[in-house]
Amino acid sequence: MPTWLLPENIADVLPSEARKIEELRRATLDNFQLYGYELVMPPMLEYVESLLTGAGQDMDLRMFKLVDQLSGRTLGIRADMTTQVARIDAHLLNRASVTRLCYAGSVLHTRPSGFHATREPYQIGAEIYGHAGLEADAEIQELALATLALAGFPSVRLDLCHAGVLRALIENDPKAAKAEAQLFELLQAKDIPGLRELTAGFNVVTREALLALPNLYGDVETIERARLRLPKLAGVTAALDELQALIKLAGAASITIDLADLRGYHYHSGVMFAAYVPGLPNAVARGGRYDHVGEAFGRARPATGFSMDLRELSRLMPVADRKAAIRAPWGQEAALRGKIAELRRAGEVVIQSLPGHENDQDEFRFDRTLVNENGIWTLKNLG
Repeated sequence: MPTWLLPENIADVLPSEARKIEELRRATLDNFQLYGYELVMPPMLEYVESLLTGAGQDMDLRMFKLVDQLSGRTLGIRADMTTQVARIDAHLLNRASVTRLCYAGSVLHTRPSGFHATREPYQIGAEIYGHAGLEADAEIQELALATLALAGFPSVRLDLCHAGVLRALIENDPKAAKAEAQLFELLQAKDIPGLRELTAGFNVVTREALLALPNLYGDVETIERARLRLPKLAGVTAALDELQALIKLAGAASITIDLADLRGYHYHSGVMFAAYVPGLPNAVARGGRYDHVGEAFGRARPATGFSMDLRELSRLMPVADRKAAIRAPWGQEAALRGKIAELRRAGEVVIQSLPGHENDQDEFRFDRTLVNENGIWTLKNLG
């Protein structure tokens, strides 16, 4: 096997793409900061028990594991950063106030999440801890849409769901509550024959509502159809009211509702959303409320957030133009070195051409050059 060959779904990021990713990362984190989000940097490795605590259980099969040669315990390479950030909020910061945190870094998956997907996504996201109200969900939704607009995707489809609908339907039916895991799988697959068979012994009202869920999808009118077809339970009404409020706050985004799309149901406790952009069948961003995530770390706090993969998003962006640069001759003359340092301090890219390689640049385009005129180094435009 050639030594340069990489594992499947693992790839180097070359200069032009790396620049797109890095510029988007910087712009996104700067935008997060404008909303008051503080950057944290969780470690790449943790004990498996910590990474799989609570909401992290869904990541078990997606996580690479190894033995720590110092302690003999099993370590995991993070497959998601959300649980790590929740641990930081609950155990390390331990603030009583609302806390806004953001993060960016590579994660590693044992299997790709989709066709042609990388096993090393570059995850970036933001979380709010300490506020149970809809205002936090609205801010996270706004921030996710603003991030996609920043990346050049003003046309976004937002797919909304709510974990509270299913929980409200089954909480007063012991048979339904016992079959929660099976119901989740069948609803996710929209398997109506399977649902009919499983719900045969359920309360009639519960059964009819569960059988209605797979067909409650579509545009914003789905909310009104759901109000007519689902029982008037407090939990159901509250969930539909929250979805309707978020629809009004979605701006120009195209909205779809799917009350059976329960991806992440065991993780989330309220509103769930997925954002789609033209050119990609998979969601580019996912988020929602997950109020119980910090409980296993000794401090349950209301929480909501979102994350996205910058590597996947950057592939949809147009090829970046070569960056403008100033060409300077090679030399150690004090006046030349001083002029170059001055330009670089001003944010200019100045490349000194090594002897014999005056025009060898792939990722930069020279639009100006430094020339010596009567002992003074000045900039000249290049045609």
